[in-house]
Amino acid sequence: MIGIGLIYWIKRRKFYRRNAVGAEGFSSFEASVFIRFIERVGRWIAYALIILGILLIWSWRQMKKDKEKKQQQVEVQSTR
Repeated sequence: MIGIGLIYWIKRRKFYRRNAVGAEGFSSFEASVFIRFIERVGRWIAYALIILGILLIWSWRQMKKDKEKKQQQVEVQSTR
């Protein structure tokens, strides 16, 4: 969720920097380079957070399935 929010925020900032012609407006060349670099790094961090979130959800579901299987095995063994 944080990753998606970060991507949204970066794209929104980029959208509002554009003028009527569609070009991005910066106060100086240095600001342009610095802001674009920070946004690029921010996007990579956001993508990493999204992938990490997907992996955590996947591993949680696998652990939940394993726990249910073990519980079913214990129930089967206790009824015998």
